Amino acid sequence: MDISFSAEHESFRNEVRTFLDGNLTGELREAAEFCPGMFLDYEHNMAWHKILYEKGWVAPAWPKEYGGTGWDLLQRYIWTTETGLAGAPGTAPMGLGMCGPMLIGHGTEQQKQYYLPRILSGEDYWCQGYSEPASGSDLASLGLKAVTDGTDLVLNGSKIWTTHAHWANRMFLLVRTRDGDKPQHGITFLLLEMNSPGIRVEPIVFASGTHEVNQVFFDDVRVPKTNIVGEEDQGWTVAKYLLEFERGGGGAARFHTGLQRLRNFAGDISASGQRLLDDPAFAAKLNAAAVKIEAIQFTEFRIMAAISKGGSPGPESSIMKTLGAEMGQHLSELMVEALAFYNSPHQPEAREVGQNVPAVGPRAGLTAFPRYINFRAQSIAGGTNEVQANIVAKMVLGL
Repeated sequence: MDISFSAEHESFRNEVRTFLDGNLTGELREAAEFCPGMFLDYEHNMAWHKILYEKGWVAPAWPKEYGGTGWDLLQRYIWTTETGLAGAPGTAPMGLGMCGPMLIGHGTEQQKQYYLPRILSGEDYWCQGYSEPASGSDLASLGLKAVTDGTDLVLNGSKIWTTHAHWANRMFLLVRTRDGDKPQHGITFLLLEMNSPGIRVEPIVFASGTHEVNQVFFDDVRVPKTNIVGEEDQGWTVAKYLLEFERGGGGAARFHTGLQRLRNFAGDISASGQRLLDDPAFAAKLNAAAVKIEAIQFTEFRIMAAISKGGSPGPESSIMKTLGAEMGQHLSELMVEALAFYNSPHQPEAREVGQNVPAVGPRAGLTAFPRYINFRAQSIAGGTNEVQANIVAKMVLGL
């Protein structure tokens, strides 16, 4: 496998680094550092989004004809790597990373012309309506009813674990329009406005005290049938296409950065007069994590090679989703272990951007335990690790 970079790509890397140095403010870096979960807060997310939009770099993976960068695969890889190494915040994935690519692949021309520019500008902020209270990890068993009434669908039911529904003005979701012979049949992919009459958003606060997700209730909510993506009753095809993008990133660069921060912290902290980094048992755990991150890195390279030949992320996205979830959890566990008793103080006010509240113990302790708790969801969100294993068994191993 040739993973070298051309002179043109190295020049692009320097351009990216120059841009990050000039635009990644201290406030944005601090917001990313203090982020206690998987999603940055809305205010700083949109501040970074606007900077990228003005540069024309907000949609690295979109084709140029739809407002994207038109970057090739290696340019996108360089961008992801350099932003990870620089500690840049991520952008909200629901619009740019999922809804946009889905519309490019399956939307009508009218839907593309209307929604894609609004996703790029940040005028529309999306949430994802997939999970339901009684469905668990079996997405196809969803039961939110959508009944035809003239040119509208009328929705009744609820969605749960809906990330940033309290900020979003739009939702893409799956609804049950018909009871089929298989649970995958009779599902329709739909777009709606969150200010529609009959929608109620109730917060779900994590054990860490953070509010990222919600339960959304639908009481006779009317949605025009023109908001259907793909064919009515055939939304499962669209949903599977979108999930490939949701599950596609392992984030090796960010894992490398997280591991380096762990090494730096373990090199500074003293326990009984000894650096934690000098403890053979803990050092072995860090080295084992480094090996796994390299495995993620080369799996990303394999997927890049497949996409460069015209393919989509495919079932390999399930491998990346599982590896990424497990590594994110593992690094959070190692940080908790390194901090020991400094994990106990609960200081949400000290991790507010711009505040001068002193931390009790090391600065890393402000987010270590909240992330440890919140990252438990990584092996569930977007399809559980067990579901991903079944996909790999069927689609890759042929079992």
